[in-house]
Amino acid sequence: MAAAPTLAKQYIEQRDQGYWIEGTRISLDSVVYAFLNGESPESIAQNFPLLSLEQVYGAIAFYLANRELIDAYLREGEQEFERLQQSVREKNLPLYQKLKAAQIHKQSKVFAHTRNCDEPTTQD
Repeated sequence: MAAAPTLAKQYIEQRDQGYWIEGTRISLDSVVYAFLNGESPESIAQNFPLLSLEQVYGAIAFYLANRELIDAYLREGEQEFERLQQSVREKNLPLYQKLKAAQIHKQSKVFAHTRNCDEPTTQD
């Protein structure tokens, strides 16, 4: 007797006012932002070794089926992050400046590394 196909499977669960890949602590946000940044599902699965390729495709399918809702959810999260960032800036400007400088330094190192990796090597 042949096994019956899975007609519907849930890949996303809603908990703690957020969306998560079911049975994991990986947020839907993480997968969606990677997808929106042009990463392939295979690349996303490699970057999140706890997720199967099936789970990544399931998360992307959920996003595409609920794009308006999830885009609004992501915007709310970005706005909350900006509010928190502003609050830290106002409450502790020296700490904020240190964190910002560290972020810029890290980005410049990543950029320099990426640039060096993109340059062709010369052989004598």
